[in-house]
Amino acid sequence: MWSLGEYFHSVCLDPVLCKGCVGCIKSCPTEAIRIREGKAQITESRCIDCGECIRRCPNHAKTAITNTMSDLAQYEYNIALPAPTLYAQFKADVSIAAILCGLMKIGFDGVYEVAKGAEMVSLAMREYLQRTDIKRPAISSACPAIVRLIQVKFPELLDYLVPFEAPVEVVARMALIEYSKQFHVEPKKIGTWFITPCPAKMTAIKEPVGLDKSNVAGTIAISQIYGDLLRVLPKIVKKDHRIHRASWQGIGWAVSGGEKEAAGPPSRSLVVHDIQSASEILEQVYLGKMKEVDYIECLACAGGCIGGPLTVENRFVAEANMQKRLQIIRQEDLATGHVMGQDCVGTKIEVATRRPLEARPAMQLDKDIIKAMHKVELIETIYKKLPGLDCGSCGSPTCKALAEDIAQGMASKTDCVFKLRESVCDLAQEMVGLARKLPPSLDKGPNKLCYIQQKKEDNNTQTRYKKSSISN
Repeated sequence: MWSLGEYFHSVCLDPVLCKGCVGCIKSCPTEAIRIREGKAQITESRCIDCGECIRRCPNHAKTAITNTMSDLAQYEYNIALPAPTLYAQFKADVSIAAILCGLMKIGFDGVYEVAKGAEMVSLAMREYLQRTDIKRPAISSACPAIVRLIQVKFPELLDYLVPFEAPVEVVARMALIEYSKQFHVEPKKIGTWFITPCPAKMTAIKEPVGLDKSNVAGTIAISQIYGDLLRVLPKIVKKDHRIHRASWQGIGWAVSGGEKEAAGPPSRSLVVHDIQSASEILEQVYLGKMKEVDYIECLACAGGCIGGPLTVENRFVAEANMQKRLQIIRQEDLATGHVMGQDCVGTKIEVATRRPLEARPAMQLDKDIIKAMHKVELIETIYKKLPGLDCGSCGSPTCKALAEDIAQGMASKTDCVFKLRESVCDLAQEMVGLARKLPPSLDKGPNKLCYIQQKKEDNNTQTRYKKSSISN
């Protein structure tokens, strides 16, 4: 169902809805999309499932594959792992305890907050960032779209990534241990389901990076269960509430700057959100221009996870909801003495270190280095002859990308409308020149009548060409 070739991708295309506009190819950070035969085509090896094309497609032709509530039938018991972003979809007067209880009401047997995993990862990062033997700037690795962006576009920066597993993986292991004891069943009979704001999380579970196997059974989009939660929330009474234990620092991971705040990195740090901005900053790191920075919190979605494409609330409204909620929770934590990570003490669960990551050969021109170098030269030659307008009319995002496609045999120079026009003009001029000539056997020398007739034909040909050029 989900296998789309060599790589799994949550983001997919509905060709029926696709109108062949160029909005998606211009926004893709890895130039993974082309328009061919009037439809978008996604290059699987380049796609990082950031979901930017989902946001930009006016025809809703880009969608994300996630699990559904019907998939819960695969397991005897099912545990919801809600991302803190879920809380931002509701006003601050709707308590987190009520939201967690709502998840139980719609079909889950238990709930374990991903914010708790964020707390544990934050504590591990505090120690890690104090080390003197790590490459700097250290780059956060909680966002799977950023990790894959580095694999595809900036493989030289893989060693800069913080080498810890994502908070949801930590929480999934904790939930399996706790609930297997509570339900007296083997962990394999329990399904852990991440309530996700973005498609990259689904991909990270189905095709984990740096892990042999994910502890998470699958993902369910926030947008998919939001309506169900709205229906059950009014029915929840005070006595139904579960005890809320995640701290404000863990919940704060939902917004940009939250990870930095919780991890407490050195003062020389950056918070970058939005995939295009992240790509620009990573390029600066690659060029060695960020040596004065110790740590970069890098997120693919504008505003952080609350800006994910699988959320329902407007990003700015969600951010306002979350900031108000964090203010309330922070005051409660200070009043009760609740500190980050205190509920995880004694769990014997540690944040695992991922194995070293490998680059994805998405940008590889050829496995043969000699052929690849030849193609590089060919690309530069072709690119110099293109107009450099990056209009996207050719179906490639930029003129540079078109030059690469031509060198790879996936496009031709006449795909560029400007080069096509030049070719038509050259052909028309050649036809005019040929019209003036006669075969040697028919050329009788100067003949006034033949000359006048030939001149008339030449004029007619030039008139037709001019009219055709004007109409175009």
